[in-house]
Parts: sequence; C-alpha cells; structure tokens
Amino acid sequence: MNSLALQIDPRAAHVHCTEDELVVTLADARTLSVPLAWFPRLASARPEDRAQFELLGDGQGIHWPTLDEDISVLGLLAGNPSFERPARERR
Repeated sequence: MNSLALQIDPRAAHVHCTEDELVVTLADARTLSVPLAWFPRLASARPEDRAQFELLGDGQGIHWPTLDEDISVLGLLAGNPSFERPARERR
C-alpha cells in the first residue's frame, strides 16, 4: 500500500494586525486570520508595537521583539492559541 506523504512547509510572507485579528499571508498566497485574543501579548499591545515584527527562519515564525512574542506558522495552521493567559486573568 502506498501512502502519499504531504510536505508542508508554510512560510509567512506578510503580517499585519487589525483591531481584532492577526492576519498572515503565506508565500503560497493563502491568508490566515486568527483572533488577537488568542495571543494576549499582541491583544494588549499598542498598534505600533504590533507592527514591529520580524520573520524568523525564512518565514517559519513571527517574532515581535518589543513584546517578546513568537508565533510559528505551523502553530497558526494547527489552530494553536497561546498558552499564556491574559493579564487580567493572572491576578
């Protein structure tokens, strides 16, 4: 029996945030959008801090240096939110 192995290597090409969403355009032209609420550091950040990101590993991940936030593209595709609770829930 033959099985076809999928080679998935998604890469981010462009990233931006709206008031409510993180939007990532992939190199293959797909667009992902997820709620900012999934990522408390992004959700509570100022728009200008959200706009300051770096692509990691040729687009395999996204890093916000001023927010100390890293998100993998594979994690976004899998639907994985942050494990970090919002600040208001940590008190």
